[in-house]
Amino acid sequence: MINKYLVEKRSWIFLFIFIQGFILFIAYLDKALPLMPFFYIIFLSMLVFTIFLIFRYHKETKFYKSLVEWENNLDLTNIAKPESPFEKMIEKSIVKQTEWLKQEASQNFLILEQEKDDLLAWIHEVKTPLTAMHLMIDRVDDERMKAQLTHEWLRIHLLLDTQLHQRRIPFMENDLYIEKTDLKTLLFKEIKTLQSWCMQKGIGFDVDLEAPTVLTDAKWLAFIIRQLLTNAVKYSESSDIIIKSYQKDGQTILEVKDYGRGIDPKDLPRIFEKGFTSTTAHHDNAATGMGLYLTKRIAKPLLIHIDVHSDLGRGTNFTLTFPKRNEFNHIASM
Repeated sequence: MINKYLVEKRSWIFLFIFIQGFILFIAYLDKALPLMPFFYIIFLSMLVFTIFLIFRYHKETKFYKSLVEWENNLDLTNIAKPESPFEKMIEKSIVKQTEWLKQEASQNFLILEQEKDDLLAWIHEVKTPLTAMHLMIDRVDDERMKAQLTHEWLRIHLLLDTQLHQRRIPFMENDLYIEKTDLKTLLFKEIKTLQSWCMQKGIGFDVDLEAPTVLTDAKWLAFIIRQLLTNAVKYSESSDIIIKSYQKDGQTILEVKDYGRGIDPKDLPRIFEKGFTSTTAHHDNAATGMGLYLTKRIAKPLLIHIDVHSDLGRGTNFTLTFPKRNEFNHIASM
């Protein structure tokens, strides 16, 4: 800050030095004037000017230091009180700008809330005809047509489900309910939803649950597993998907392993990024790149650690490591 202050006051400093030099120059030209007293006067002037500059530095930079330390959070209480007219002008401008930003933020928040509520209402309304459509598809006699319709119905269902959870994530911590969750019930429900798609692709499931329960939020865990199973089925053909759970170092581990196309090693670090699909030429025009991104975001407040190992052309293994019971102390209070 002191360097910036000296740069700011450089014109005044140069003027003072020039005046002192000019006085010495006049004394030098006029032989009738003794030179030593002028050196003494200039020395005292320089001393007084230096003390004055130090005093003014502490006084004039107080307001600007508070601006530098300001966190730009629209809270003006931490800004020092202005003293000079220019500081008051700056404060007045900041106050006006801050008030305008607060109003804009408030309006945008209300608009966003309204849009979120409208979208959630729309999703719930769409679910009613979607359920009716599923019942109608069950009555179709042509098995080939029935399988195709069921597959397209499932795509719509999963897209709506993703949108629903995406809108709820910002308020997820207010919605958490940590309880003992039965993995078998949860997994079989998700597998049943994908049953027609799996039959169409010749995919089966091998489930081995040595650790039958986990302590977590059931509905959010269901979404995570739904995304992993959907990806496993989507990128596999005529193979089994291995699901197993076990205990390790006091933690429950859940693995979902497929023998599908796998993930390119250069893509692995990016699969949880928003909107990322793939850099390989698989023509995933229907992929949104949101499933694993939302999975990672949901896993974080649940304290679930996700690892992924994959061999291109040989399959992918997702590992969910659940936290120990004592790690849930702060979550249980939400």
